[in-house]
Amino acid sequence: MKKIFNVSMMTLGLLRAEAQQTELDVLKKLNAAFIHNFVTNDTASHSRIIHRDFIHVSSTGKYTARKDYLANWAHGFNGIVYWDYRDEDIRIFGNTALIHSQNKCIEIKEGKEMISFWMYTDTYIKENGEWKCIQAQIAKVAPENYAADETIVKKYDYRPGSN
Repeated sequence: MKKIFNVSMMTLGLLRAEAQQTELDVLKKLNAAFIHNFVTNDTASHSRIIHRDFIHVSSTGKYTARKDYLANWAHGFNGIVYWDYRDEDIRIFGNTALIHSQNKCIEIKEGKEMISFWMYTDTYIKENGEWKCIQAQIAKVAPENYAADETIVKKYDYRPGSN
């Protein structure tokens, strides 16, 4: 009996691990889509990812509701010539998930490349079998905390001669 119980517990543990990996894969794809939607200014696709009660919290602490956030999203990438996301970390807590990552951003201002790093935390909740982003929060990253290039998940490089 003890052997059957132990085998059952191991099987249950493996099933949970597989389910956890599946959820991680789903959230990894959602994060990639979230970033791609930003880079391509795709508000229609992005609207399907974010929750109806979505809120954005800026690096200055300003709250932006869903409607205004999507209006800003339509032109948010304009002027950026390079963008990557790196050091992705996804954690699941029941029907809640946190996605953390850094972005390296290069904009051209007055003929000069201006480099900045940002950290975002997106909070997802699972409702009716679907993950939706309920909150996105962003903060500037100090140089001593920049994630290394080796952690780049994906980059978008629109600088002349980069392709």
